[in-house]
Amino acid sequence: MSGFRYVAKNLAGQKREGLRYAVSRQQALISLREQGLIPIEITEVSGKERKAGRLFRSGKVKSSELASFCWQLCTMIEGGVPLISAIETISQDSENELFQRVLKQAIEHMQKGATLHGSISQFPKVFDNLFCSLVMAGETGGALPAALNRLAEYYDGKDKLMRKVKVTLAYPMFVVIFMVILVVFIMVFIIPRFKVIFATIGGKLPLFTRMFMGVYDGIVENIFLAFLVGLATIGGLVAYSKTQRGWKSLSKLALKIPLIGRVKTQAVVAMFCKTFATLLATGVSVLDALDILTNMSRNHVVRHAMGFTREQIVNGAAISTSMAATGFFPRLLVKMVQVGEESGSLPYVLDRTSSYYERRVESAVTTVMSVLEPALIVCVGMVVLVVVIALYLPVFTISDIQQ
Repeated sequence: MSGFRYVAKNLAGQKREGLRYAVSRQQALISLREQGLIPIEITEVSGKERKAGRLFRSGKVKSSELASFCWQLCTMIEGGVPLISAIETISQDSENELFQRVLKQAIEHMQKGATLHGSISQFPKVFDNLFCSLVMAGETGGALPAALNRLAEYYDGKDKLMRKVKVTLAYPMFVVIFMVILVVFIMVFIIPRFKVIFATIGGKLPLFTRMFMGVYDGIVENIFLAFLVGLATIGGLVAYSKTQRGWKSLSKLALKIPLIGRVKTQAVVAMFCKTFATLLATGVSVLDALDILTNMSRNHVVRHAMGFTREQIVNGAAISTSMAATGFFPRLLVKMVQVGEESGSLPYVLDRTSSYYERRVESAVTTVMSVLEPALIVCVGMVVLVVVIALYLPVFTISDIQQ
């Protein structure tokens, strides 16, 4: 993907400058026109500029940091602080070095006459399409503080929602890692010592112990092969996921994993409602909003649902009808969108619906944790029980072994 520096005018005749990333110059022109901009000049950036851009796009800025940035910038602008001075103050207070560098680079562009939107659009890994679109809408409509306030609420809500989902995944991952460490410790330090003891005692070991030792010997003898098979399996899955067919299959699988898939689906729907509401409330068109939503997800099922909805709307269908035709969106959401369309209050209805689905995510997280916690504890207990029985059974039957 190449970078194209552009100079354009909006429908009000105001000059806009910035950097747009696209596959080709033609695609960049189409993208600008779709956002209501009339291109005056567009040139591909040099290799040196692209290299610098990649440097800034390679880091990570958290949603909570973006929310904090928006809150502070909104407050300072409303308090009469000039935009450049406000951003400079925020950059100095930021603890994220990458974010500091990005903001300083944006300030340099703004000092040369670029708009805030044009400056931040050069860092798509920090400021995504949603952020840039809302800032552009705020600047064009003279309501930048309102747009920043909506962005702050959006990123704050996104951060809280993602933390809830991460909590669901953190506990099972911790227990699985603990089990792996426990098994490795037992195999490396405990079982070899008991093998020496059994060899010293002599005699015939109990059947359960012999079976356990047979499995252990098989694992030890083939550990290198198992490691290679594991690496090959992981490599194969990664390669498969990069194919069109693999991407589709794994995307469907991710949403169908028992318990976890339900949480993920609810979280996707909640974020869809919140993002859609945020975009519409700041004046972004329905088609542009769906285009942004489509590019925000990496899951093929979600992207297809968003893209199909957009295509149906272009063909003249209502938003709710288009969403229902995908088969992905819940009936309740489709019904609420229909109500919002008919009443002319779609952003408000979507915002309220997002709150409902966020509560559903909390409920799903609670359900998942209530099922996973005892199940994982039982698994750990079973591993320990099998090892203890296999290793100590010969000790309890030592008289039978020596006969």
